[in-house]
Amino acid sequence: MQAEAMLKTHPNPLSVQKQLVACVEACFDCAHHCTACADACLAEDNVADLRGCIRTDLDCADICNTTARVLSRQTAFGESPAATQVKACRDACQKCAAHCEGHGDQNQHCALCAEACNRCVKACDDLLGEIDS
Repeated sequence: MQAEAMLKTHPNPLSVQKQLVACVEACFDCAHHCTACADACLAEDNVADLRGCIRTDLDCADICNTTARVLSRQTAFGESPAATQVKACRDACQKCAAHCEGHGDQNQHCALCAEACNRCVKACDDLLGEIDS
């Protein structure tokens, strides 16, 4: 992905660059999966049964997009609410993964979305492990 190339151009790169790049990329990937999953849920015959999944997908997509954008701002990183945002992202992804896993055996898009959410949870945890220490 292009996140690494762009983040490396910053004149004052952060010491957590590797984890930062991984988290930004995981957030954008998760947002894409969640948006596509919500759209696919809307096309299912049992759309009424998927309302909660759709809502969780869309919330998670918005939170992931916002998190990636916040993390892309490296200037005064330590003074920003980045850690709080990453924690919110991790929590949203955990909830979305759990919701999608409940539909994953019937809907492949839900299974793939859950996998993307779980990857994002790991990337958030890895970054938090470095910036919270």
